[in-house]
Amino acid sequence: MKEAIPLTSTVAPTSTPAASPTEFHVAAPTVATVAATAKPTNIDEYVATPTEPLASVVGLLREKFDLGLPETSTELWHGHPVWLDDELPVAGFKAYPTFVTVLFWRGQAITDDSGKLNASGSAEMSEYKLRGVDDFDDALFDGWLQQVRELEAA
Repeated sequence: MKEAIPLTSTVAPTSTPAASPTEFHVAAPTVATVAATAKPTNIDEYVATPTEPLASVVGLLREKFDLGLPETSTELWHGHPVWLDDELPVAGFKAYPTFVTVLFWRGQAITDDSGKLNASGSAEMSEYKLRGVDDFDDALFDGWLQQVRELEAA
């Protein structure tokens, strides 16, 4: 969908000889159209949206969550990918212009000796920010996912 945005109006003096110096004709406003950015409607579209280096991060996270949380379902929840257990969110991520935030809804119950998980928002949520795949610690992340599975099984 395109939205019309009036940018300027041009005021030009008339060119007729009978016009007084204070008589003007107003031209129609100049209009620019801006294509609305389509928001992703599914996780495939969401993962395809970021550019590098974040494209690699969201691709890696999707793969890790899909493999590490096989008993969950997935959906776009408030506009970003979330993995749910019995329709309750357990993990997800959200891409911003310069980083990706990993979210664990019961993250404050995860043992994290690395200190990389940070309490976030209300309840038990924790987050972890990634600026590129070099920030990703595979063994640490797998340990967190193992703890998420154990928390959800309890």
